[in-house]
Amino acid sequence: MSPRPTILINRLDAERLQRLIDNADDKDRFVADCLEEELERGEVIDPQEIPADVVSMNSQVQFTDLTRNRQMIRTLVYPHSLAATEDGISVMAPIGAGLIGLRIGDEIDWPLPEGGETRLRIDAILWQPEREGQFHR
Repeated sequence: MSPRPTILINRLDAERLQRLIDNADDKDRFVADCLEEELERGEVIDPQEIPADVVSMNSQVQFTDLTRNRQMIRTLVYPHSLAATEDGISVMAPIGAGLIGLRIGDEIDWPLPEGGETRLRIDAILWQPEREGQFHR
């Protein structure tokens, strides 16, 4: 496993994600624990300071699952927004949790609940709330 890239997390996202982690049930515990590790190692900054090339919550991201050689476009959302987001991927889904805080070009080896891992690469951020001046979503 290669070293994980440095991640940046919007302070508001970090607070909301910590609440999700704290309230996770047994079926979400694996992802919650992985997400908590990411929050602990990430640099938390104010929403206005998030660079345009960083995946934040509600960003629409083009990424490649290098393990399966499959490129996808998904919007990273909180679980309660999943049904209302056509291309949504929950931050509490194994792949979704691995995307938060990465920059365009970053690759990360990410553990999967059934064992093993996948390698993800951020190819583009098609839409990001902070870039659009939406800091309080």
